[in-house]
This record gives sequence, C-alpha cells and structure tokens, in this order.
Amino acid sequence: MNNTKHKTVKPHQTVTKQATPQRPTHIRCIFVATFIIVALVALFALFTNYYGEVLYRVQELNLFLYTPLFFKQQLVVPGGFLTWLGTYFTQYFYHPWLGALLLCVWLAVMMHVAKYALRVPMQWALLLLIPAALIVITDVDMGYWIYYLKLRGQYFLTVIATTGVLLMLWLYRLLPARYHLRTVWAVLAPVLFYPLMGAYALVAAVLMAVLGWRLNPGHKSQNAISSALVLLSIVAMPLIFYRLVYYQTRLGNIYAAALPVFTVEGRYNIYYLPYVLLAVFVLFLVLMYGRWNSSRMQKPRAWWTSQVVLLVAVAAGTWHFWYKDPVYRIEIRMNHCVENLDWEGVLTAYRDLDDSVEPTRMMWLFKNLALFRMGRQGDEMYRYRDGAARSNAPFEVHMVQVGAKAIYYNMGQINFCYRWCLEDGVEYGWRIEELTYCLRCALLNGEYQLAQKYADLLRNTKYYKQYANKYQRYIDNHSLIRSDTEMKPILPMMHIADVLTSDNTLVELYLLNGFAHTDSKVYPLEEQAVLCAMQIKDIATFWERFFHFAPMLGSRHMPTHIQEAAYLYGHLENKVDISHMPFDKDVVQSYNDFMAKAQQCAGMSEDQMKELFYPQFGGTFYYDYFFIRNQKTY
Repeated sequence: MNNTKHKTVKPHQTVTKQATPQRPTHIRCIFVATFIIVALVALFALFTNYYGEVLYRVQELNLFLYTPLFFKQQLVVPGGFLTWLGTYFTQYFYHPWLGALLLCVWLAVMMHVAKYALRVPMQWALLLLIPAALIVITDVDMGYWIYYLKLRGQYFLTVIATTGVLLMLWLYRLLPARYHLRTVWAVLAPVLFYPLMGAYALVAAVLMAVLGWRLNPGHKSQNAISSALVLLSIVAMPLIFYRLVYYQTRLGNIYAAALPVFTVEGRYNIYYLPYVLLAVFVLFLVLMYGRWNSSRMQKPRAWWTSQVVLLVAVAAGTWHFWYKDPVYRIEIRMNHCVENLDWEGVLTAYRDLDDSVEPTRMMWLFKNLALFRMGRQGDEMYRYRDGAARSNAPFEVHMVQVGAKAIYYNMGQINFCYRWCLEDGVEYGWRIEELTYCLRCALLNGEYQLAQKYADLLRNTKYYKQYANKYQRYIDNHSLIRSDTEMKPILPMMHIADVLTSDNTLVELYLLNGFAHTDSKVYPLEEQAVLCAMQIKDIATFWERFFHFAPMLGSRHMPTHIQEAAYLYGHLENKVDISHMPFDKDVVQSYNDFMAKAQQCAGMSEDQMKELFYPQFGGTFYYDYFFIRNQKTY
C-alpha cells in the first residue's frame, strides 16, 4: 500500500515555479563592456600624453637581446621566464604609444581570462577593473625606483604573471574531478612553473587549493587532503630547487622570486601592498565562484549604484597612487633632450617647472650643460631659478644613478662616465643606457676593440641596431669622430689631467672643484674652469682662472656673469685693480643698484631681503653670492 500523501490543489490556489536567477540584461552588458573599453582608452591616453617620457626612460633602463645566451641568463633565477617576457615587451616603450598599447592589450587579455577562468558574469565584469588598476599602480607608483630595481621588465611582468596564474586556474577548473586530476595538477604546479614564474606559481597553487573547496563543497576530507598536499608542495619545491638549481638566489628570497625587491639602504614593504591586494582580490573571485546569481545581487538599484561607485573608486584610486611629481617627469624629459642634443629643449623643460616648485641639482646641472653647449652659460646661468630640492622618494636618491652619466660624458669626464656605467651594470644589470655610453666612451678613449664589443651587443637589440651602425663608421674610420656633432665639442674638454680619484657620488662638487683647479690653454675648458671657480665662490681661485681665461677671449665679449663676479670681488677685497677693465654699463649699474638697495634694507633679515631682491636681481651673480648658500648636492 502506498503511504505517500498527495496534496490537493484548491481551486483558488496557483502553482508557482521556484524563482530562477534573472539573466543579465543587454543594457547592463553593454554598459560594462563600454566602460571597460573607455577605461583602457583613458589609460592609454594617460600613458602616452602624460607619462610618455617616463615610459621612454623605462626602456632605456631595460635590455632585451635577441640571443640564446640572453635567454639562458634570465633562467638562472626562478621566475626568469617572466623576466625574459617582461624585458621583451618593455623594449617597445621606445615608442611610448606602442608600449602603452601593448600594456593595455595585456590588461584586456588578463581581464578576459579572469572572466572565463572564474566564470564571472558579464554584468559583474566591471569588477575586473580592480586587478587591472592594482597592476597599473605597481607600475606608475614606482617613481625613482625605476633606477634602483634589479628586477627586469617590471612594467609588463606583473600583468603577464597574473594572466598566467588565471590560466592555471582555468585549466584546474576544466579538469575532470575523477582520478584526482585536479589535485595532481595543483600539486605539480610549483614543480612545473616555479622555475618559470617564481612566487606566482606558488600563489596559483594556493588559489587552486581554495577553488577545489568551491568546486566540490561536499567532499571535505578529500579537499583537506588535497590542500595539505598542495601546501607541502608549496613549501618543499622552492627549497628543493634552491638546493639543486638556484643556489645563487638568497635563501630569504626563494618564496618571493619574480617579485621586485624594494630595498635601498633599508626595506620599504609598503610598496608590496598592491601585490598583496591583487592576490586578495583574485582570492575573492575564487571564493565568489558560483555565487554571482544570488537574488540580492540582481536588484537594479543596488547594481547600478555599485557600478558607479566602483568606477569612481577605481579611477580615483589609480590617479591618487600615480606618481605625479612634476620634478621627476621634467628631470626625465631634460635627460631625453640631452641625449637628443636638444639644448633648447632642456631649457624649455626647466622653464616649464612651476614657480612654486623648487628644482633639483640634477635639473640645475642639465640646464648649465645646455647653456654651456650653446655658449650662453656665462651670460644666462643665474637667470634661471636655483634650487636644491630633495628627490621625492622615501630613500636617498643619488645623482650618479639618475643622470650623472650624461653630465660626465658631455663634460669630457669620460672615465667617470665609464666607471659609473660599469658599477651600475654590475649592481643593477646591464641596460641600454650603460651600453650606449660605454660605446661612446670607448670611442673617445681610442679603445676601438672595446667599442666594437658594445656595438655588437647593441646590434642584438630591436631599436638600437641603427645606433650601433652609426658608430660602426667611427670604429672603422677613427677620423670621423672629430667631425661628429655630438663628440666634437667633447674632445676639447678632455684636455684635463687623467687621475684616479673618487667623486664620492657627489657629482656636482667633484666637477666644480675639478674644473676650478684646472689650468688649461683650451678655450671651452678654461671657460668652464672660470665658471666653476665662480660657483664655488673662492675669490683667489676665481682670479687665477680669470687671468688665464681673459686673454683667450680675443675680440669676444666677456660673459656677463663673469664680469659681475670680477666687479664684485674687486670691490670686496680691493686686491685686484679693476679700474681699467672694460665692464659693461649694465653690470656696473646693476651692482650699484644692488648695493644701494642693500643699504635701504639694513635691519631686515636675510630671508626677507632674499625675497625682496629676487624680482630685480635674481638673475645676477650678486644675488647668488649673497643669498644662495648651503645648497645640498647629492
């Protein structure tokens, strides 16, 4: 007898089906797709128009060689394959628009893979802008770290690695549950991919173990065993690889391989925050697997509100953490102009700095170099705002890493340029910048076989083959060096004693003292000597240099600032008779006005007088001598 009770339906009752999740509307999908595209286009525009010079500088501090040896060299450390890929794509920043386009494409690929790997519905795909923003922040928040990071290809490495992690998760989800194939794949991931992806392979294994609990929620004991095996693999495999293969890697870094090391005279762990948040967000996507269709997440008002808030938060957060220091960007722009021999561009960049922002000594040296090359330093050096702003970085930034190679090279200090190229090449790895300067230094030093070595290396790059071919002509025909537009002005500056000494990383002080105490019979070198003696404000040294320099002028006009220094020193000490020197009327009038105003302002503090005198006398040596002091070089 069947004891099952059957319910009867009364006439007034209706049978309702169980509510099914509402499918996303076409409007929502179009909205999401549109704003993802808009976000990537906006990012591309920012990179090319606002950060183009920085991107170009990044590729100068990068090196990718199309040789088997270069590939093998990257693989001597865990995660080397990521480095190889990162440096490959970074070279395209030679054209900032092209590199920016490739970076945006990689971000789009990463989001596409994340959507399908973890089955994120299209209506919630806007959330995938969060990992994209975090990846962008790891790049654009570096600032001066681009000079000090030893990890290559950083700008592309994180997005490539994240895409790789998501692909591993995708494959894990697609594998059938039988025969424990998913467990085998998760356990083998550190074995197979740690050499290629470093720490990212370990993170992928953790995420796969968590995803296993979401895919098979009813098999707790099986999931626990699988998670334990994965954890054992994560802990053991880096140690095994360290003992057998990667013994050159520090033991403390084996679990963080392929991550940048933010260490300069101290460790700055705050820069790892975007990486941690990126891992946490992917973990969130894993935990949300299969939960996207809850009724609470389908309510129109809540959905639209959440999307607007998300867009505003992503845009505001990315811009907030973007390193926007104008001094940093102008320094890089000036360095690029120096490389292109665009001396007027150097001065334009210096003038573009807002009056409320103090320039750095690096900018001051770039500006002086440009004026010197244009024959205007003695007349215009003090017409630009002086300054000694500290670089906006949490660590001590040294000029030798930022732009000193360009200064040393163009001022004829070839051995010091070469020395810092070698030191940075050993410390941070060889980069395009070091190779190009080493090639030119070897040519100027007459070391043609060495120059050939560097030219051959540059021929194995994508964008510097023509650069190598240009200088190959000078290797083959040495006499052409003297007619080269770039090298011709440098040759006279090399008539200086070649001594083995040290700059103690204080580039400006070394150059000022070195040139000020140089006795030369070469016009441009002697002009620089008297200008440097003037800047160190050593009166005796100035007069010594002045009387060597003056006879060399012939019919040429004595530079204005040198006249100002001579007129001032002549009145300060009365040890040198300046009564017969042909000073310009403007120089004499300016001095008289300066001293008259100084008498009127008697009793004021130096800071008050400094501000009061600047509009009228800020462009004179008088102002520099009395009010500019204690400038900090680095």
